[in-house]
Amino acid sequence: MSEFWLISAPGDKNNLQAWERMNTVTSKSNLSSNSKFHIPDLKVPPLDALVGLSDELPPLDSFAESIIRKIAQYIGEVMEDSKDKVQENLLANGVDLISYLTRFEWDMAKYPIKQPLKNISEALAKQVTQIETDLKTRSAAYNNIKGNLQSLEKKTVGNLLTRTLADIVHKEDFVLNSEYLITLLVVVPKSNYVQWQNPPESLSDMVVPRSPPQVKSQIKDAEGGLFTVTLFRKVMAPPKAKARENRFPPREFYFDEKELKSPPEELMKLASDKNPPYVSSTSTHPPLSGGSCGAASRTPPITIRLCLSSQGPPLRWLKVNFSEAPPPWIHVKALRVFVESVLRYGLPVTPPAMLLQPNRKSVPPLRDVLNVVFKHLDEVAAASIMDPPPHIPGLQLSNQESPPYVYFKIDLSLLP
Repeated sequence: MSEFWLISAPGDKNNLQAWERMNTVTSKSNLSSNSKFHIPDLKVPPLDALVGLSDELPPLDSFAESIIRKIAQYIGEVMEDSKDKVQENLLANGVDLISYLTRFEWDMAKYPIKQPLKNISEALAKQVTQIETDLKTRSAAYNNIKGNLQSLEKKTVGNLLTRTLADIVHKEDFVLNSEYLITLLVVVPKSNYVQWQNPPESLSDMVVPRSPPQVKSQIKDAEGGLFTVTLFRKVMAPPKAKARENRFPPREFYFDEKELKSPPEELMKLASDKNPPYVSSTSTHPPLSGGSCGAASRTPPITIRLCLSSQGPPLRWLKVNFSEAPPPWIHVKALRVFVESVLRYGLPVTPPAMLLQPNRKSVPPLRDVLNVVFKHLDEVAAASIMDPPPHIPGLQLSNQESPPYVYFKIDLSLLP
C-alpha cells in the first residue's frame, strides 16, 4: 500500500512509551510497518500564533499535494505509452517517495528551526507557489505544442478533399517550370469514375490532350481518387468551374519542393519539442543518422517518429520540479503534527511522531488497536466514529477519521 499514517501521542498514565507500546501491539498481528518520524525541537510560538497556524497549514498541505499530483500526471502524460516507467521518475531528492518519507530528515539549511514557525510556513508556501507558477508556464507551452501537433496530424488523415497532399504527390505528377502550362489536381468520386473515363479535355478546350490521368502513386481512398489535368495557365478558371460542375472537386495545390518539405518538417519539429521520452520496443521506426528523431513517412498517413531521448526538455523539467515538490509537502505535514501536538497535549513538547504503513486489508483492525492503545487520551473519541472531512476537488484522499491521537494520512498513490 502507498498509504501512511503520521501520528503523535504521549505515553499513558503509567509512563509507558507510546512508540514501544504501539510497535509491540501492531507487530504481533503484522498490522503495519512502523518507523519513527523525526521532528526537530521547533520554536513554540504563542497560543494565538499556534491557532493561526492550525488554520493556515491545512490549505497549504492540500495545495502542496495537489501540485505534486499535477506534476505526476503530466509525467504520465508526457511518457505516454511507457507509463510502466513513470514510477521510477517520481523521485524526491533522488530517492523514491516511500524512502524519502520513511527516512525523513528536517532540512535545517532551508528551514532553520530557530526562526518562528510562521516564517517557516511562509517559506514553504513560497516554494510551493513558485513550483506551481513554473508548472503553469511550462504546461501551457507543452499543451500548445501538443495542440499544434494534433492539428497537423489530423491533416494527414481524412479523405482526399481535406487531407494534406504533401505525402501523396510526387514531382513527376506535375508539369514544372513551364511558362504556359500548369497541372490541376481533381478529386474524382468513385461513383463518377465512368464519367471520368471520357477524355479530360472534355472539361475545356484549354485542357492539354492526353494529360496524365492519375497521380502516379495511384492514391485512392474509400470515396474516390486523385487525378491530374494539365491546363494552360492563362485559362484555368473555366476548366476548374467545369470540374466542379461535373462533381470533380479541384484541389488548390501547386507543387513546390520547399513547401512540400514544410509540413513533415514542422511535424517533426513539434514532435521533437513535445519529445516523448520512450518509444515502444515494438516500434519499427529507426532514428535518423546523426540524430535522435526520425523522418516523416511518404505513405499516408504521415507517421511521426518521436524523439527517442530519455531526457527531453518536458520530462527533464518535470522530473526536476517533481523532485523539489515532495520535501516542502512533507515538511508541512511535520509542522502540522508539531502544531497539533502542542495544541492537544500542551507543553513540554514530548510526544514522538510515528509513521505507520498499514498492511493490505489491515486498516480496520489497525485503527481498532490504536484506539485501544491510546484510549487514555480520550475515551469518548476513541470509541466514536467521526464525520469525514469535506471533499477537496482535485485530491484523491480517503475519509480521515478523528482518533484520540494526532493523526494525518499521507497517500503516495499519485497516479490514477
